[in-house]
Amino acid sequence: MPRIFITCRIPDSGIQMLTAAFGEQEVVVSPQDGSISPEVLLEGVRGVDALLPILTDTIDAEVMDAAGAPLKIIANYAVGYNNIDVDVATARGIAVTNTPGVLTETTADLAWALLMTAARRISESERYLRAGKWDAWGPQLMLGVDVHGKTLGIFGMGRIGQAVARRARGFDMRVLYTDVERLPAATEQELQAAFVDKATLVAESDFISIHCPLLPETTHAFGADEFKAMKQTAVLINTSRGPVVDEAALAQALQSGAVFAAGLDVYEEEPKVHPDLLACENAVLVPHIGSGSRDTRARMAEMAAANIIARLIGETPPNCVNPEVL
Repeated sequence: MPRIFITCRIPDSGIQMLTAAFGEQEVVVSPQDGSISPEVLLEGVRGVDALLPILTDTIDAEVMDAAGAPLKIIANYAVGYNNIDVDVATARGIAVTNTPGVLTETTADLAWALLMTAARRISESERYLRAGKWDAWGPQLMLGVDVHGKTLGIFGMGRIGQAVARRARGFDMRVLYTDVERLPAATEQELQAAFVDKATLVAESDFISIHCPLLPETTHAFGADEFKAMKQTAVLINTSRGPVVDEAALAQALQSGAVFAAGLDVYEEEPKVHPDLLACENAVLVPHIGSGSRDTRARMAEMAAANIIARLIGETPPNCVNPEVL
């Protein structure tokens, strides 16, 4: 029977699918809740037919060498797959799969949660209250910025960006977006979104929500120059990938008042967060929970399991990012 190695605990529904298909003895789950150590990963993959990693696991040639010839599929528990050397996998005939689409709406919900929290200083206000500092109501107490009727700029108008744009209609917002390709006119009309260049988006947006993939050209797409060009009342939201934002430059902009606030779910060197950001009262910081609803995380586990089952029984995995190996 094929052997499967899962690098950390995932929702039971996905594990149950695999054990039902191949038997409990053939499915090995590393017991920790998060990233596995490189040493344990290299030991765990030896001789396996399928590997199910999470986004913070680096799956490179060394890991594939340790697995050896039996390895047929790397089923990433994530939409992104920049943690996997897809070129090396493809050269060895190893299928790489992901879990697209399933977390679109859940991540869009979180982007809006961060946007509202940062705009209205919710986290800062709660800390203020819990610290016993609130002794009277006042006209200048914890003033935030309005959301309704403002301009929302979306950097990366894929599925999640479009889901964020749809929610903006309820706040009567003007929506701008930039991407490598323009959306069809019918989609723009449906979303009531206008295509602009990056400079226009940065200069005119009251809120900027980042939803691009991590590529060489998007690394530090938002840095000191962009923060200088933003409105001083602007709010930056990032639920895409941490390195898209220069954290040191953002912290400086937040501390100087060049940018009003930020809400971040992802970071350059996860799980580390830049210490200057941690010191910013106007930064809302959460630990990469964009897809963190019970329903979505379970569905991701089921999709990853379905990809593995299909590959190991000789069928086409539903979500293969390198189909040329099939």
